Amino acid sequence: MPVNKIDLNSDVGESFGNYKLGLDEEVVPLISSANVACGFHAGDPAVMKRTINIARENGVAVGAHPGFPDLIGFGRRNMDASLEEIHDYVLYQVGALQAFATAQGIKLQHVKPHGALYNMAVQNNDIWEAVARAIAALDPNLILFVLAGSNRKDLEAIGARHGIRIAFEFFGDRAYNSDGSLVSRKEPGAVIHDHEAVAEKVLKMVKEGRVVCQDGSEIDMAADTICVHGDNPSALALVKNIRESLQSAGVEIAAPNATLVPGSL
Repeated sequence: MPVNKIDLNSDVGESFGNYKLGLDEEVVPLISSANVACGFHAGDPAVMKRTINIARENGVAVGAHPGFPDLIGFGRRNMDASLEEIHDYVLYQVGALQAFATAQGIKLQHVKPHGALYNMAVQNNDIWEAVARAIAALDPNLILFVLAGSNRKDLEAIGARHGIRIAFEFFGDRAYNSDGSLVSRKEPGAVIHDHEAVAEKVLKMVKEGRVVCQDGSEIDMAADTICVHGDNPSALALVKNIRESLQSAGVEIAAPNATLVPGSL
């Protein structure tokens, strides 16, 4: 079913100490929701504070992007962590970013797990449950970003159990398998670099509720937010292209706190 309003999110605040990663100043003004690293996989206190300020000045909603404590691996390596450890990792990181947001007079909008934590949750709903439990304890108004796909009812049930809202996320520049999962980054073609192809893919999902998979088949896909990557100059053009394509098609770009109705799940 076509939609006329959708969120654009991007992972930002991933610099650390003397190391700079991404183009936050350029990307943030083009999106509606910013996923800010919380210091475990990337980011540090100064970067967290600065990134929130950039988002605040541009009217962009701020969310936490918690990951595994793995700076060297950028949070992309699976960890054999218990569910209680995962709960505590999320609680710790979201709470830290929440403090910086409060200090700047704003509230966090959402939580989106990062990297391996996100991918492991896609394979194990118990991890989504642990994440939902943590953020509900901090602020039940927080929205949990999850992968749009075949287990929608299960994820909505998790949100309902913990009294939080769920936003389903679509990756425009990633290839999909026919079961709704993302093609592994280890496989060729997993990341799509053609700007026009990505914009066309995003528009098809928004207007038709369908996505073409890597094997050529089509599946239904409904999402509340689109992840756009902006960590290099080429990707910056991708973000701009997606935004312009949506706006030209009459689709309004707005954060989930303006598009999801509390208690609608």
